[in-house]
Amino acid sequence: MHHDAIDVAERAILSYLEQRPASADTAEGIHHHWIAWEGLPEHIGITEGALARLRDAGKVEAVHLGHRTIWRLSRQAKGSATTMTDDQ
Repeated sequence: MHHDAIDVAERAILSYLEQRPASADTAEGIHHHWIAWEGLPEHIGITEGALARLRDAGKVEAVHLGHRTIWRLSRQAKGSATTMTDDQ
């Protein structure tokens, strides 16, 4: 996996959530609708890697609804006084 592409995806996800903090979607939805890929989209694994890093950092959380996993801004991040992109 390309770490640069994961960094791009991570920043795009954080930017999207900063503008729309109530948003939530599947990894596939995030991959296709939240990230403005230059040219053809990267592999879905890039977005999944970015979501995993953001989850590990406490910025997003995964909610399991039936057979689907929905990603959203974590409660911890919602309560943060600083912007999410400040520590990038």
